[in-house]
Amino acid sequence: MSSILLLSIRPEYAKKIFDSNKTVELRRVRPRLLKEGDLVLIYVSSPEKAVFGSFKVDNIIEKPIAELWEEVEDKAGISWETFYDYYQGTKTGIGIFLKEIHKFSQPVDLQRLRKKLPELKPPQSYRYITDKQLKMVKDLGGCSR
Repeated sequence: MSSILLLSIRPEYAKKIFDSNKTVELRRVRPRLLKEGDLVLIYVSSPEKAVFGSFKVDNIIEKPIAELWEEVEDKAGISWETFYDYYQGTKTGIGIFLKEIHKFSQPVDLQRLRKKLPELKPPQSYRYITDKQLKMVKDLGGCSR
């Protein structure tokens, strides 16, 4: 069974994903149920506060920080300094490789999301959602797939 993840991403990194300049999402903690082929909705955090699109998980790796950097430096859309600052205090990092990136025809802003799905709170980092919630978000975003 696949999981559907609503993942909070900062605006500058979300833009890089949709511009194809970032093909791996970095995390300090692995979403425990997430696996290859799962769908991830991209919630762009403040000031945007909207779901902008989705991607499928191509692969997930967990490696010591130095090894992770070697594998993702040209795919992560961040500098070496930013990478090391982000992982400061941890020994290993997570890389979620993206495929089938799709931008909604219209972003689903938080107000519209709350009207249709009051139980769905935007995640600090991530949260799992149901098939029904996914369908509603896709409908709101003008997504036919």
